[in-house]
Amino acid sequence: MSKKPNIVIIMTDQQQARAAKREGFTLDTSPFIDSCAREGTWFDKAYTPAPLCAPARISMLTGRYTNAHGVRANPAFAQASFDKDLIDVLKEAGYKTAMIGKNHSHLTKDRLDHWFSMGHPGGYNNHDIAWSDEEKAFDQWIFDLSHGVAEEAAPFPLACQGSYRMVSDAEKWISEADKDKSDKQDKPFFLWLSFAEPHNPYQVPEPYFSLFPIKDNPPVYGAEQSPAEKGFKWDFLYQLEHRAMPRYDELLPRMRSNYYGMIRLIDDQIERFTKVLKEKDLYEDTIFFFVSDHGDFAGDYGFMRKGPEMPESLMRIPFAVWGSGIQTCGAPHKAHVNLVDIMPTLCDMLDISIPAGVQGKSLRPILSGEPYPEEEFSCAYAEQGIGGLDYNWNDNPDFEKHSPYNITFDCLNQYSQCGTMRMVRKDDWKLVFDMQGNGWMYNLHEDPAELCNLYNLPEFSETQNNLLQELLKQTLRAQDSLPLGGNKYELKRHPKNYWSET
Repeated sequence: MSKKPNIVIIMTDQQQARAAKREGFTLDTSPFIDSCAREGTWFDKAYTPAPLCAPARISMLTGRYTNAHGVRANPAFAQASFDKDLIDVLKEAGYKTAMIGKNHSHLTKDRLDHWFSMGHPGGYNNHDIAWSDEEKAFDQWIFDLSHGVAEEAAPFPLACQGSYRMVSDAEKWISEADKDKSDKQDKPFFLWLSFAEPHNPYQVPEPYFSLFPIKDNPPVYGAEQSPAEKGFKWDFLYQLEHRAMPRYDELLPRMRSNYYGMIRLIDDQIERFTKVLKEKDLYEDTIFFFVSDHGDFAGDYGFMRKGPEMPESLMRIPFAVWGSGIQTCGAPHKAHVNLVDIMPTLCDMLDISIPAGVQGKSLRPILSGEPYPEEEFSCAYAEQGIGGLDYNWNDNPDFEKHSPYNITFDCLNQYSQCGTMRMVRKDDWKLVFDMQGNGWMYNLHEDPAELCNLYNLPEFSETQNNLLQELLKQTLRAQDSLPLGGNKYELKRHPKNYWSET
């Protein structure tokens, strides 16, 4: 394209992929995003590179898997390793840049043209803004929820919600950026619009609180299997959450209902944001990515939030692209994609060389309706775990350490995150393998809840061997190629980061 498009990455935090009507869900949680997805290209085999916030977000911004950028846990976000990230690339291409919402990555305020922080307790920790008394009261109220659940509708107007305040700031920034053309150049903009919800605390105002009544909550996955049957990590988290929240089982339906209401609230705010762009004649020149960093159990297996291992509830994410130059698919595209693919895709769209160390692959041919090498997108790969040995009950796990008063309980603790796992998804099949040689294999078409482990069953040996080979291949491809050793070596690379030469 001759004119550089505006680029907007809309990210939600902890949104389960299947909780959408376009996926066959019974509740209409995201009608606007559903319509945008059908007008563009969307994927129902899209995956996070890691099922927790900071590692996934850094992977999106750097195009690198967690094993390469080095951030395998949320507290380590400042340690990210890379050559150039998406902000470097876009700044060099002349883009104005903004981060509005939740960061939780290696990015810092000084690197972007505009920065508006909005986290899980609203603007509680953003001291750069002169919030109104009502906004301050809301932020204190949501902070006091301690990452739990509100049993009544939020007693504050919609305008106090973080997502509403984010869109208001985005409108203000875009208006200012649109006016700033003193150099007579139509400078494009990049916006990372990063919603902190539907992540806990689970709270929402009316009319969203009553929009999806508890009685209408859809069935969950894995209700017939106890956490103890799934292993120590699951059992520990189950006991931890019930110690921290004795009414957990009683509150679970309310958490789910609020969660779906939060998705709908965000959907309405995204629609409000796009109306701003249309009013300013910017919509047609903009490319939109809609993704989430990872999923939420949303009641599956008796859990909310996130935690152990690599279930589909956490791994598979919503992923849709629409706007300038994007083909209309209607139905979901068959390609397997990942958050790491966004950065090289944008490089390819802007005719910029993909930086060294990037591991994702360009989706540009898919998004523009051109022929593409299908084998390159025939599987999805992901990583999980902070390393070390797996804990077990013989280690006398410390419940108190992971129940700090201000976050109710920590679902991403050393016990739920221990060890190392790798995953590959290919068509209907999924295989997970850990550092101890344990395997889990599922046919997701026949067993979407992943209850029947087919690993090591003789009748599936051929499928298992094929998946193990695929996993090994993808694991080797995800090894870090940085540093390159100065100017002595030059790696042979495909311009779109494909592994085939055609």
